[in-house]
Amino acid sequence: MRHSLTQQDHFGFIDEYAKREVRRATLKAICIPGYQVPYSSREMPMGRGFGTGGLQLTLSMIGPTDTLKVIDQGSDESVNAENIKGFVQQVCSGVHVTNKATEASIVQTRHRIPEAPMSEGQILVFQVPYPDSLVVVEASESKRRVMHSEADYAKLWVKLYEDIVRYGEITISHRYPTEIHGGYVIDPSPIPRYDTARLHQSPVIHLFGAGREKKIYAVPPYTDAKPLAFEDHAFRVESFLDQDGEQASCSVCGAKGVYFDEHYTDDGVVQYKCSDTDFCLQNLTNQKNGQ
Repeated sequence: MRHSLTQQDHFGFIDEYAKREVRRATLKAICIPGYQVPYSSREMPMGRGFGTGGLQLTLSMIGPTDTLKVIDQGSDESVNAENIKGFVQQVCSGVHVTNKATEASIVQTRHRIPEAPMSEGQILVFQVPYPDSLVVVEASESKRRVMHSEADYAKLWVKLYEDIVRYGEITISHRYPTEIHGGYVIDPSPIPRYDTARLHQSPVIHLFGAGREKKIYAVPPYTDAKPLAFEDHAFRVESFLDQDGEQASCSVCGAKGVYFDEHYTDDGVVQYKCSDTDFCLQNLTNQKNGQ
């Protein structure tokens, strides 16, 4: 994985032995798409919920010539994103940070995939609270391991079927179970269904790090990623419609066909705004420049 797998003494807070272990686990995860590789997660100077698993992945790969972008639910300026960027700059001398997804060699994210198309050679690191898709139907980890090894996802299919019987459709809004390369079914982290569909045949390396659960898994570039669905109840992404039933647009930049956050006016009228703050800003800049 480029220079990221070379030794960098006293760089990135984590000791070299720990970095090597994370890198080995990462390479194994890439070689076996969707498989949860155990590793010895280290204590990090971050509170629970700040993505210590994703941070360990980032610190184990990043080099002095890398450029890092960190987002939290699409925002570059949240407390989570700003604290992680500040910490990485402190412990990784020379590393640049950016808000532009197209400029970053590594993007660490919580709950979103950048709206701007990413390209080969880029790495997308997900902060993961729950790495196992089966945890919603089976509490025992030892049993879940057996179920994964036997590709026994019957309980997940039953859960989806029960949703259809009760509500007429599959109601899972995030963490949608997704089959990788025709084998393991992963929890793609709490990204929306809109982003789940974008994992399929993406040119980007997707790495998932769960610090508390001590697991790393991956979706390699150009890999099939198929959300579980039935023939008569196909997987669908979120739809955003205005009051006239037409496709909604961003109230700030006018973008359509992207993932929105909902806002309400004082009159109770819903307005939509791009979840990806950098994408929205770039749209405004392009409009001002007449592009």
